[in-house]
Amino acid sequence: MTNESILSFFDIEEKDIRTYSPLTLAFLGDAVYELVIRTLVVGKGNTSPAKLHKTSSSFEKAAAQSALLDRIEAELTDDEMDFVRRGRNSKPRTMAKNASTKDYLKATGLETLIGYLYIKGDEERLFYLMEKGMEGKEED
Repeated sequence: MTNESILSFFDIEEKDIRTYSPLTLAFLGDAVYELVIRTLVVGKGNTSPAKLHKTSSSFEKAAAQSALLDRIEAELTDDEMDFVRRGRNSKPRTMAKNASTKDYLKATGLETLIGYLYIKGDEERLFYLMEKGMEGKEED
């Protein structure tokens, strides 16, 4: 399931990626990130919903996303880093209850990047960066 296939099916015209606000990209990137994480967690085996939630939550917290971004930053192109900066420098109306402002803004930057890669249709790059970012992450 790609952005292009969804838009095509519902007969919606694609728009220039650069016209999207960073928070709009982060909104979409959050959902894509969650779908990838949940797919990986479920792929490791059938278990109780509580355990699935606990495992996926450990990757979805702002601190975990911030750490993932730290691990991939050196891998990012200038264009990708520009989208991260746009997301990180955005002014979200709310902040996470259980995260520092710094982690929350870095997580927003990561989600903006993921939204950008998803809309761009670059699944291979998105998956590569997520895989690199998850290397060394210990599951709870």
